[in-house]
Amino acid sequence: MSSRSRYPFYLALLLLISAGISLAVWRHVELGIPWLTGEQRPVWMVEARIDFDALDEPVLASLNIPESPPGFRILTEQAASPGYGFSIINESGNRRGEWSIRNANGQQTLYFKAQLVPDDTATTRKPKRPPRPASVFWEEPQATAVRETLQQAALRSSTPESMTRELIKLMQSADPDQNTTLLLSESNYIELLTRMLNHANIPARIADGLKLEDARRRQLLKPFLQIFDGEKWLTFHPQTGRQGLPDDVVLWRQNASSLIDVLGGNNSQVSFSILKQTVPALQLAQAESDANSLGLFSLYQLPIEEQSMFRMLLLLPLGALVVAFMRIVIGVRTSGTFMPVLIAVAFVQTTLVPGLIAFISVVSIGLLMRGYLSSLNLLLVSRISALIILVIFITTGLSIVGYQMGFNTGMTVTFFPMVILAWTIERVSILWEEEGAREVVVQGAGSLFVAICAYLVMSAPLSGHLTFNFPELHLVILGVILLLGQYTGYKLTELRRFHPMKVYEG
Repeated sequence: MSSRSRYPFYLALLLLISAGISLAVWRHVELGIPWLTGEQRPVWMVEARIDFDALDEPVLASLNIPESPPGFRILTEQAASPGYGFSIINESGNRRGEWSIRNANGQQTLYFKAQLVPDDTATTRKPKRPPRPASVFWEEPQATAVRETLQQAALRSSTPESMTRELIKLMQSADPDQNTTLLLSESNYIELLTRMLNHANIPARIADGLKLEDARRRQLLKPFLQIFDGEKWLTFHPQTGRQGLPDDVVLWRQNASSLIDVLGGNNSQVSFSILKQTVPALQLAQAESDANSLGLFSLYQLPIEEQSMFRMLLLLPLGALVVAFMRIVIGVRTSGTFMPVLIAVAFVQTTLVPGLIAFISVVSIGLLMRGYLSSLNLLLVSRISALIILVIFITTGLSIVGYQMGFNTGMTVTFFPMVILAWTIERVSILWEEEGAREVVVQGAGSLFVAICAYLVMSAPLSGHLTFNFPELHLVILGVILLLGQYTGYKLTELRRFHPMKVYEG
């Protein structure tokens, strides 16, 4: 192949490897499947408790619940309220959980639980229509105080964000003027900020946030200020003016006029309990993929039996890569091209030491019997068929003996591919006759060495995790194997031939 004609080949390899890596990265980002085994993710369990007194009549209780809080994803939601019907109502982006019962009397307690997963990419959905500032009416002397205070803030700002910060600074000043003193003396502070910003033609609202602390009970929501900058809602701390939401705060209520409404009851109140859990990242990714269409691209959708089969099958390309590298680059001679891979698969199921003992025992006994079959001058097909039957008898005998002696490893011998063992015995016997005992030892040791190397790679927990959860990485393995196929240089085992030249030059 000329150098010019190799360009399409190398381009195809580049595309193949790039596609494998890109698909794996996409699966990691979209499905959240971790790269490493044992990775843990925090999950916050938040429980809202509603207490009220029923008035011996039909009850309809409604609680605002979060839809897409910034910085978090909702994993699961459930209600626990015996005797009540429950449903989630979504009206104009305002999600509410509704409990209903035909008749109730006395003290009532309702529960709503949600699992929240931290996610830096989660943001509040952009409203379909830009919100308009709410209409505000002021009476004197508040109207004059509001106008003058907003004028001071406007002189120091140029954007809705800076206007909000400057207004909060004026309202929280250590030496307030007469205007701010008048306004703060007669109004709720955060409601006052919201009304003033709406009066300044900046859409503003109050959002309630919950501070996440592990093992906390009877927690209440804290108010935050939100403004619309023309594209999205921005959150501010109403006392400090700091823009942005702390990482440990989840916005429970954003676009709702009330937190809770109760018809048929009074003295209602809401409190929150919080518990932090740690779950495996892979388990979390599986649960999330089941809830969306992206889960269709996962092997976890298959039955458990087929999953077990694919877990083993998807390890074979790794073994093939090890064999290709050992034979092409290192130059290890083996008995058969990819027989070490099949032996390595058997080692994965039997573990290394019992597998080695069983393999050497079966092959040794099989060679003795093969010697007797040679004296009968049988045809090749008959000889191989007889060897397969003899190998089955040998493995059965070893299993029975191992079981009677109390070794469970004796039972794992049956996992070895019988046909491969029979062919191994046949090839070793022919090699002995044609090349001698030394070549048998060289190729046999090479086969076992490569099989052990492939076993160590295939049995690594990270290998099983990546090959099963990111099957597109096999495109990368395919590209590397094709690239190895272009190697025409010296093998490492051939370099010893040049050792005398090095000694001579010295």
